[in-house]
Amino acid sequence: MSKKRKLELSFFLNDRGRVAYNDLCRKCQHKCKQSFRAVVIDCPHYLSKRAKRKEKIS
Repeated sequence: MSKKRKLELSFFLNDRGRVAYNDLCRKCQHKCKQSFRAVVIDCPHYLSKRAKRKEKIS
């Protein structure tokens, strides 16, 4: 990996120099992946099994 690419991905690189994503984002099919260093507060594509679904108001 070039120096320029390492600087761009420095927030995503782990101690072994590999790109690592957050546990919630690891198996996600969308391209909005977040770093393992970030704390995910809200993800528009993630819905946990315990979350209550929002009902549409007619």
